[in-house]
Amino acid sequence: MKNQVKTKIITEEYVWQLPVRFYHWINAMCIIVLSVTGYLIGNPPAIQSAAEASFSYWFGVVRFIHFIAAFLFFFNFAFRIYWGFVGNKYSRWYHFIPFKKKQWVEILQVLKIDIMQVTNKPLVSVGHNSLASLTYFLTFIVFLLQSLTGFGLYAAMSDSWFPQLFVWIVPILGGDMGIRNIHHILMWFFILFAVVHVYLVAYHDYIERNGVTSSMIGGWKLVNKEDLKQE
Repeated sequence: MKNQVKTKIITEEYVWQLPVRFYHWINAMCIIVLSVTGYLIGNPPAIQSAAEASFSYWFGVVRFIHFIAAFLFFFNFAFRIYWGFVGNKYSRWYHFIPFKKKQWVEILQVLKIDIMQVTNKPLVSVGHNSLASLTYFLTFIVFLLQSLTGFGLYAAMSDSWFPQLFVWIVPILGGDMGIRNIHHILMWFFILFAVVHVYLVAYHDYIERNGVTSSMIGGWKLVNKEDLKQE
């Protein structure tokens, strides 16, 4: 008797809703702008010019762009927190914190694929896999800390009511110098995270063949119907 081969039925699943995709790309843009302008603010280059100093306000423009991107980053992040309560099942907060044994088993499986590379067996994961979800949750905490330290620094140079809400951060974290150091270190965290993130997305797209890269543009992923039953 011939062995019966189980045929996979591939279908499309709408995973990432439009607000999640908007959040992702706005967040990516803000991190790029904030990292570049933040580095220039921390290490301003000596640009010589024959023009009057008041006519060359480039550093002020850099700071202004940094502040605008910071506000956009913060409120975009606040919206994502809200969407974690009202979005679809792939966006909800219970996916980001590993309460279940199944999630910890999947974390180990992902480590075998991504870090140890002892297996290339595709994961049964329609949304984020459990390790990615946990990593993003920890990243959200870093987002919050970066926002607190940034607006804490901004509070010293602004009389606006919103930055003044964060003035209490300065003494708690060791004064202006301590906050600046934390803010600067977290900038490099974002840069390293972005490099690893892009690599792993491309790697899993190759391993899983489910369109994970394009899904953050169109929202749809290619999935096995049997996998949907396990979600």
